[in-house]
Amino acid sequence: MYGNGGAGVPALEIEGLQAWYGESHILHGVDLTVGRGEVVTLLGRNGAGRTTTLRAIMGLTGQRKGSIRIAGEETMHLPTYKVAHHGVGYCPEERGIFANLSCEENLMLPPYVGTPGAKATGNVAGMSLDEIYTMFPNLKERRFSQGTRLSGGEQQMLAVARILRTGANLLLLDEISEGLAPVIVQTLARMILALKARGYTIVMVEQNFRFAAPLADRFYVMEHGKIVERFGAPELETKMPVLHELLGV
Repeated sequence: MYGNGGAGVPALEIEGLQAWYGESHILHGVDLTVGRGEVVTLLGRNGAGRTTTLRAIMGLTGQRKGSIRIAGEETMHLPTYKVAHHGVGYCPEERGIFANLSCEENLMLPPYVGTPGAKATGNVAGMSLDEIYTMFPNLKERRFSQGTRLSGGEQQMLAVARILRTGANLLLLDEISEGLAPVIVQTLARMILALKARGYTIVMVEQNFRFAAPLADRFYVMEHGKIVERFGAPELETKMPVLHELLGV
């Protein structure tokens, strides 16, 4: 079972995923499933293959083998922009905001990607600016500030907010809490819970175990490009000795 994602087709299914950067073989047969509306966290030490897994989902690695299905549809053969049009939003660790544009200009740029059939329901614009500013009051205060003048935490909020504008409902978040002040990390945690309540599906790569632990429905632990442990939130306490051995948490 893939948890509380509900009946029907999972939001994301990966089977036997292998991936390379040039000659370097990084992923060695990754299998994971994410139910609709779940928050799933990929844990592991640096170099375990977690970021590469997110990049492989988006088609941003070199050679890939295996299967990646988004809402039941095989996407392994698709270019990155078509993967996005299956309702996938990727927030990379480097954030990638436009430094010379204002906060609000950054939010106005993303195209609608949505999900197949979403236009028929009228959900054509992603999250509105008003909804974004309600979720991130800091961004409303700084909406006319250039990207270069935003703090690291504000830049991270903007990077996440920008993908919410696209209509994506499967969010891939890479180390969004890294290097941020505790008050900002708490804001991001509230954001994750709010998005989950709205039915978003979220896959997080996180080094900050204390941030990820209360948020996730399920955990996958990676080592040397493979999944070595998988368990649900109710099992977290009993798995702590294993996590301490694998991660040093």
